[in-house]
Amino acid sequence: MKHAEQESSEMTFFEHLDALRPHLVRGALAIVIVGIAAFLCKHLIIDTVLFGPKSADFPTNRMLSWIGAEWAHLAAWLNATFGTAFDTDVAAFQIASDRFQVINTSLAGQFNLHMKISLMAGIALAMPYVLWEFWRFVRPALTPREIAGTRWFVASVSLCFFAGLLFGYFIMAPLSINFFANYQVSSEITNMIDIGDYLSTVILVSMACAFLFELPLLIYFLTRMGLVSAAFLKRYRRHAFVVLLIISAIITPPDIFSLILVVAPLYGLYELSIRLAARIERRRLREETAGTA
Repeated sequence: MKHAEQESSEMTFFEHLDALRPHLVRGALAIVIVGIAAFLCKHLIIDTVLFGPKSADFPTNRMLSWIGAEWAHLAAWLNATFGTAFDTDVAAFQIASDRFQVINTSLAGQFNLHMKISLMAGIALAMPYVLWEFWRFVRPALTPREIAGTRWFVASVSLCFFAGLLFGYFIMAPLSINFFANYQVSSEITNMIDIGDYLSTVILVSMACAFLFELPLLIYFLTRMGLVSAAFLKRYRRHAFVVLLIISAIITPPDIFSLILVVAPLYGLYELSIRLAARIERRRLREETAGTA
C-alpha cells in the first residue's frame, strides 16, 4: 500500500514541466528587467565599464605603466653596470589606446551591439536570482540533509562567478587589449579595430574566466555524487596542470607573463578542489561511522 501511494505521489514529466514553468518565467523576467536597466544605462555600461580596459587610467593599465617604468630603471642600471643589452622601452607595458581607433562598419552595428551588451549584462547581473529560482525548483525533491548541504549553493556559485568575472575584467581583458594593441608587424599599418571585435574580446574573456572559476564547486558536487575523489584528483594533478595550461594559452595573449598570471590562480583553484574533495570524504566517513555505531 505504501509503495502504491509513493508511485501515485510521483510527478510525471509534464507535471515537472508545469512546476518548472513559473521559475523559468520569473528567471527570464529578471533577466529582461536587468537588461532593460542596462540598456538605459548605456553610458555607464559601455563608456565606463566596457571601454575601461583600453583607457590609460584603468587600474590595471596604471599598474602596467608602473611595472614598465621600474623595469626601465632596472634595465638601465643593469646595462650601465654589467654591459648588458636589456631593452629599456616601456611601450610594451603601456596601453596603446592611441595606436588604434574603435570603429563601426555596419549600419545597424551599434544598435545590435547595444542589444547584445544589454542581454549579456542582464544574464550576468541576474545570475544570483536565476540560480535561486532553480534551487527553489529542486528543493522539494531534496531530503533535509541535502537541503542543509545545498544551503549555500546560490551564494557560493554567485561568489565564484563574480570573482572570475572580475578577474577576467581587471586582469585578462587589459592584458589582451594591451598585447594586441602594442603588437605591430609594420609601422605602415594603422589599427582600426571593429567595435564588435573589441567588445567581444572584453566580454568573452571575462565570461570565460567567470565559468572557469566555478571549478571548485563543480568538483564539490562531483565528489558528493561519488564521481570523483581526492585521490583521483591528486593522481591526475599533472594532467590537470597541462589541461589548465592549454586553456590559459587559449584565452590569454601569447606571452609568458599573461600565461603565468592566468594559470597560477586556475591551478590554485584545482588545489582548492582537492582540499574540498578530501573534506567531503572525511565528513562522509564520519557520518557512516556514526551511523554504524
